[in-house]
Amino acid sequence: VQLQASGGGLVQSGGSLRLSCVVSGRWNHYGVGWYRQAPGKERERVSCISGMDGSTYPVASLEGRFTISADENTVYLQMNSLKPEDTAVYYCGADPLDRCDLDAIGPFTIWGQGTQVTVSS
Repeated sequence: VQLQASGGGLVQSGGSLRLSCVVSGRWNHYGVGWYRQAPGKERERVSCISGMDGSTYPVASLEGRFTISADENTVYLQMNSLKPEDTAVYYCGADPLDRCDLDAIGPFTIWGQGTQVTVSS
């Protein structure tokens, strides 16, 4: 599969954005995750969804503000109540063995190009 992320932009604190990750090809045995990377920091998970059964694996600290969902060929990340510390490049990644439950970045071997999210205070 290939991934194409979009939807980033500049938003004020408290605002919302919805990111989209278009997945080309069948992904019913992939896990697709959203990750983010702020300048000078490691890439960190935001959420993950199983292509097999639609189970979601949100990060506890972001649950309630960030929600992952998907339709046939797009994985979405709805981000509400955004804060300046959410500023980062957001990437979608795919794990060919659908291992969202591992909460590890290593299995994600396919990446989209990233989309910048900037939250102003």
